Amino acid sequence: MSTRTRDLTAQKRPRRARSRAISPLPPLVVSSLKPHEVDLAYSTLVCPTCRTWVPINAPHSRPKLVPHHTEKAGTDDPVRCPGSNRLVTVNVTVDQWFRRLEEGLTQTDGRRPTRVIRKPETGAAPAVMQIVGGTVDDKTARELNTAHIRGCSVCSIRDKKGNFLRPADLTARCSDGRRLAQLAAHTKRLAPARRKAQLDREDWNDRRAWGLRLVREQQWQNVSETVADADLRRVRDTLAALIQTLNPRTADAPQLTDWERADLMSAVTLLATQEEQLTR
Repeated sequence: MSTRTRDLTAQKRPRRARSRAISPLPPLVVSSLKPHEVDLAYSTLVCPTCRTWVPINAPHSRPKLVPHHTEKAGTDDPVRCPGSNRLVTVNVTVDQWFRRLEEGLTQTDGRRPTRVIRKPETGAAPAVMQIVGGTVDDKTARELNTAHIRGCSVCSIRDKKGNFLRPADLTARCSDGRRLAQLAAHTKRLAPARRKAQLDREDWNDRRAWGLRLVREQQWQNVSETVADADLRRVRDTLAALIQTLNPRTADAPQLTDWERADLMSAVTLLATQEEQLTR
């Protein structure tokens, strides 16, 4: 019977990197960092150099930030962050850190307004007949009431053939029919006062327009002589300038063409007519 021999060759085991590299930067003290920049539950913190979340190495060794860089994963020859292998002094427990984090959240919530501003309640929209009530006169309201009575089977009494006989009683009408009947009665009652108020407004508007016209006429009379004198001087100065252009005093003045002379003569005739009208 063959005997089994034991293989005593040592197995090759994967080795861990035991680098002694330490960053020259001073150690990070966890208590000096902000609570929201540390997560002791997962042993990570925000690197002050690159402002990214970086894990802390295994707790059984010296706490320090793992080597990291800020480039995308898979980048060739990435530039390592200067905060790599930086020592970390963990001088708070997980419970103390969590308590500080809760206190910070409480202060933040206290700065936020807690008052609830409710939306205003919207009332029920008025009926169409109620909206129309203040804008129609007695004639329009009467026509609306008549048209509704003839078209509504509840507000009218008809024979067997469907012919209209007479309006139904007010209590037997529909809601729109009652509103239209009340609107017609209300506008009929207020019609004389409304017409009187309308006549008073029209009379006041006429008196106001007449007064403004008198004021404008009086203001024009105060300045009409000055304006007429200014217009007359302007026409005479322009006429004198045109006559001097037609008859230059010097021999070396530029000669006018027949078209230019005809245009100047027309302008002189027009200005002479205006001067005659202003001197009347």
